[in-house]
Amino acid sequence: MAVALVLYALNLVFGDLNQDEGWYLYAARLVSERQLPYVDFAHTQPPVLCFTYGLAWPLVARWGVEGGRLFTAMLGLAGALLAAVAARRLAPAPRRDAAALLAFALVALNAYHTYFTTIVKTYALCGFFLAAAIALLTVQRGRIGRLAAYLAGVGLALAAGTRISAGVMIPVALAGLWCVRDRRPGDWVRLGIGAGVVGLLFAAPFLWLAPDSFLFGVFHYHTGRRTDNLTTWFVYRAGFVSRFVQAYFVPVSVAIAAAAARFFRAEGRCRAPDESAWLRRTAWAGVAGGTLLHITAAVPYEDYQVILAPLAAVALASWVAALLVTAKAERWVVAVLIMVSIGAAFSSPINQSWFVSGRDRIWWRLKEKPHLQVLRETAARVRALAGDSRRLLTQDTYLAVEAGLRVPRGLELGPFSYYPDLDTATARSRHVLNRELMQALLRSGPAPVAAVSGYGLSVASPAVAELPEPEQRSLRAALAERYIPAGTVRPFGQADTTLELFIIKP
Repeated sequence: MAVALVLYALNLVFGDLNQDEGWYLYAARLVSERQLPYVDFAHTQPPVLCFTYGLAWPLVARWGVEGGRLFTAMLGLAGALLAAVAARRLAPAPRRDAAALLAFALVALNAYHTYFTTIVKTYALCGFFLAAAIALLTVQRGRIGRLAAYLAGVGLALAAGTRISAGVMIPVALAGLWCVRDRRPGDWVRLGIGAGVVGLLFAAPFLWLAPDSFLFGVFHYHTGRRTDNLTTWFVYRAGFVSRFVQAYFVPVSVAIAAAAARFFRAEGRCRAPDESAWLRRTAWAGVAGGTLLHITAAVPYEDYQVILAPLAAVALASWVAALLVTAKAERWVVAVLIMVSIGAAFSSPINQSWFVSGRDRIWWRLKEKPHLQVLRETAARVRALAGDSRRLLTQDTYLAVEAGLRVPRGLELGPFSYYPDLDTATARSRHVLNRELMQALLRSGPAPVAAVSGYGLSVASPAVAELPEPEQRSLRAALAERYIPAGTVRPFGQADTTLELFIIKP
């Protein structure tokens, strides 16, 4: 636990900024002010994260992005603990403590996993709900077991309402319960009711109030990216696999070793209770289904897998525990895997990014300050320039969040707010900006201060492609009609780009 807390603390303070942190937290602010995603502002994920982080907005109001990271890290750590609880219940009685330790170590002693469950993304919250659901499904007797089936359905629906790809776990869990309906009669119905009711609660109001905006944000936005050719398609997927194995090298290695041990020593192992075998298979099936969805995305990112890591840890840890024949083997395996996990955590490339900003030939470029500190200092500078207006024209929404300022309507999605080829009526209904609306916004000067990083005025959505150079120049020219330069900050934010500050012309 101490090592996990250290990893979370280091990632909280020194972890690189990510553009998603800004618009997720800005959405939470709007929800805390009783605005609705899709209805009042654009959002490209299901709505559960907005409302959950809206409840935690006082932390962000007090500590800025750091407060959002603190809440996220708490969710990430809670997800790891729930995975440990579930693994313990699935393991054979003599090996339950070993299974719990292994499950916790496989996720919480991983620098990559702790980073992506500390920065403000959907992963920590989604993984928490999935881990809670699998832990609830281990409760299977009497009235409490029946209630747990309802609550597991609720947890799975909330996971899907946080990140849509987690929805694959709902049919997988229903199928698993159907297969053991003689031992758990009616539980598949209870889980379906819990998932269905909660799913309707978060989807039906938006389908009624803003159907086009809701369907676009949750589904169509994510299908708007395309792979150019077969070579690119293959390279993206090979890269996904390679980076995933690097990120979760210890769990992958353990899985390979466990499979080899199971193959070469089929007899004499400590068997798990029969009633839990179906749930381990269900967890594996959910991991496989989610991975298939992630890898078939137009541009797959290995960090999508973070939401599945607690599920995989539950299945893998309980499986390994079932293979341990003696108490001595248990002690050795647990000790070795914990030490290897700690060693891997502190040799991860993630750790290098805490203090290093790339390399210049043979010299490492050390960061003068962590990203969060630069953001905090820049926010103070922007607040001073903004005066009493409390408005900031920027696509770097984490700067607006940190400064406590508002962005103009249409820029809530930060760098993903610009859809140049949409018609104006559709852009307005979806609360985003097309070419006409962006030009008008820049020329109108709705805020006394503007801030443009390497992500600003350069990204076309939904393809998330770089804008052609002539269009970037055109947008810059529109900005220059109302604003004059007021300084730069470098390096700033994700990817250490240059942030240009502007003030409105006298």
